[in-house]
Amino acid sequence: MNMMDQPAYSFAVDILSKNGFSQKENSTFFFRLSNSIDTIKDLYNEIYGRTPGAQQSFGQLILSLAKANSERGKDLIKRDAEKGKTGDWFLSNELVGMSLYVDRFAGQLKNMKSKLGYFEELGVNFLHLMPLFESPEGESDGGYAVSNFRKVDERYGTLEELVALRKSMQKKGMYLMLDIVLNHTSHRHEWAEKAKKGDPEFQNYFYMYDDRWIPNQYDASMPEIFPESSPGNFTFIPECNKWVMTVFHNYQWDLNYMNPNVFRAMLDNILFYANLGVDVLRIDAPAFIWKQTGTSSQNLPQAHTLLRLIKQCVSVATPGMALLGEAIVAPKEIINYFGTGDFLAKECDFAYNATQMALQWDMLASGETKVMLAAQHEILKKPEGTSWITYTRCHDDIGLGYDDYMIEQAGKNPYEHRQFLKNYFTGIHPHSPSIGALFSSNPKTGDARISGSLASLCGLEKAINDQNEFSIQRSIQKILMMQAHSFFIGGLPMLFYGDELGYTNDYSYLDDPGKSYDNRWMHRPIIDWKKNEKRKDKGSVEYEIFEGTRKLISLRKKLNVVADHKNLSWIPPHNIHVAGFLRQFGGKKLYGIFNFSAETSFLTWFAFKEIRPVPEKLVDHWSGQEFEIGMDHEYLIMEPYSFYLFEPIS
Repeated sequence: MNMMDQPAYSFAVDILSKNGFSQKENSTFFFRLSNSIDTIKDLYNEIYGRTPGAQQSFGQLILSLAKANSERGKDLIKRDAEKGKTGDWFLSNELVGMSLYVDRFAGQLKNMKSKLGYFEELGVNFLHLMPLFESPEGESDGGYAVSNFRKVDERYGTLEELVALRKSMQKKGMYLMLDIVLNHTSHRHEWAEKAKKGDPEFQNYFYMYDDRWIPNQYDASMPEIFPESSPGNFTFIPECNKWVMTVFHNYQWDLNYMNPNVFRAMLDNILFYANLGVDVLRIDAPAFIWKQTGTSSQNLPQAHTLLRLIKQCVSVATPGMALLGEAIVAPKEIINYFGTGDFLAKECDFAYNATQMALQWDMLASGETKVMLAAQHEILKKPEGTSWITYTRCHDDIGLGYDDYMIEQAGKNPYEHRQFLKNYFTGIHPHSPSIGALFSSNPKTGDARISGSLASLCGLEKAINDQNEFSIQRSIQKILMMQAHSFFIGGLPMLFYGDELGYTNDYSYLDDPGKSYDNRWMHRPIIDWKKNEKRKDKGSVEYEIFEGTRKLISLRKKLNVVADHKNLSWIPPHNIHVAGFLRQFGGKKLYGIFNFSAETSFLTWFAFKEIRPVPEKLVDHWSGQEFEIGMDHEYLIMEPYSFYLFEPIS
């Protein structure tokens, strides 16, 4: 009897019992497996059912799940159970994250334990440690060119130190997120090295070809990701006289997921990270993991099938780990990474709200909310039970990838509007205080993204250079408004390290040949802990931004209404400069009102009367002030870049 005829659970039990896995001793695992095995089989067959040795390969997959579950530590099993009791634990308003580079933040992993008190002081309880695993210096792409998925790079420390840090974090009620790069490996990875030596088994781990015939077919429809620094999608490998697909950089070889051995090997790595104690696994660039000629080789249906299969496997073997799909794609495509159809909310638990992030910057530059509001019909499609990562910026560039029609609905020309934004954030526009740079500028299409720290893009660097106290305070207000918007709009807010203190652009990357070609390093600062001590000096820039950020975090944790229960609605735009939303949950309401204009704005009190019941009074959690709802012809007066976090009071 082959796999196609035998019931899937019966097949799995046979395989597992023959390999020493007892139902009696592993009852919880077998229960989860029984609930998911039919789905796992269907998803696996959808991709690999017709490959040679499919039955044997599927059996090995089942063994991988059982093995990973048997290796899960008792502390993690207990943590799994606690998360299970709270349901979707990752929707909580009490979670606030920060992403950072260990070496640039603290030097090494062993130093991170002494910094946990800093996070507690700020209120951060969720850490995204940027790529830590072995990556060749000078060809690392910030750690996203991995040469060994199971060895911490010696520049950061050891695997044992990583586990020790995770245990210290969890004792303090903190959560850990790490990355896995599914799309590619470094050309120094063991698989790539074997492929270079002519091993056909490992050449099949990648897209490798003897000539340009098939690569040309791919190139005809695939866009270039880094046209300036890494044009094209294939690289010639002289060691084996073949062409290999390299979508990102020529030292990053794309993995061939048409080969089931690749999928199983990478799933084993995913489960290895789960057993390190990772709470959320950030899957880097999932949009690219399936390639097909005649397409852009992005966001293909098979990529979603693979992610759903991964989600099912993780839920069975290591159920406490949630998945984040790092899909920085068009608004309508991002939503699909949460799952669709029968798999709604059963693909990735998180996605980056990259659209809203970019639209915040659009509002800051233009002083208008029209384009942002034109995008909300797509963003609000996020299914219940899933969540966004919300942020003002991250380690990457700021893309302007929202759709042209959204800009057109605001009465603007898409090309001219994007040109304005690029000029604004690079400081070319005469009224711009920003100091940023264009990244990955494509002269053929006019596309470009934006580099620069939160503080520098908000004008703080220029204000300090000019020694203009008014502009410094204006920049601080912008920074806090931008953070408040991302903290309360829904999702898990993720600070980028240094932003909590107003770090401006760091130009030291220009002296490093391994980084100088990539201006994104200007917003990836080396932390100066003497500067960080200035957060204690009342009146300093660092103090004002740190204390403001800390206050926002504290407010978020106190307000259950901002947990992500798909409870966001936008207030109709009575003033094009003012963005307003309402969050409702458990009988509570919170209005977030933000003036993105450099001028004083006036918002009619009628804006608070369109959703009933109409409140009589409001308290602003940010300032502590109370306001009475006025007549329709009266106004809430908002200073430039001011914001309110209003709760109705009786």
